[in-house]
Amino acid sequence: MILHAVTKAADDKRAENITALDMEGISPVADYFVICHGNSDKQVQAIAREVKDKAEEFGVGIKRMEGFDEARWVLIDIGDVVVHVFHRDERVYYNLERLWGDAPHVDVLTS
Repeated sequence: MILHAVTKAADDKRAENITALDMEGISPVADYFVICHGNSDKQVQAIAREVKDKAEEFGVGIKRMEGFDEARWVLIDIGDVVVHVFHRDERVYYNLERLWGDAPHVDVLTS
């Protein structure tokens, strides 16, 4: 499943506090949101690049990737999964987990 592949890719680049939210029935945008952060611009870019590469390995094309050059909030649209890779400070500021507080969490890294 692509959800597990991209969360593992983020984990491989030492993304912190990786959270997957089940957005089915909550958001028309995607079935799952993956939210994580890095502690530097270079780490944010490395995480985003690894997620993109892993999705392409699975034969899933990237529909859109925004924010890569600024490395503050990189959004990677993989269709059914949207990955948000934040710089630590921006993650605290935008707090998407609170915004989408009704969404159930998916345990992806231990399964």
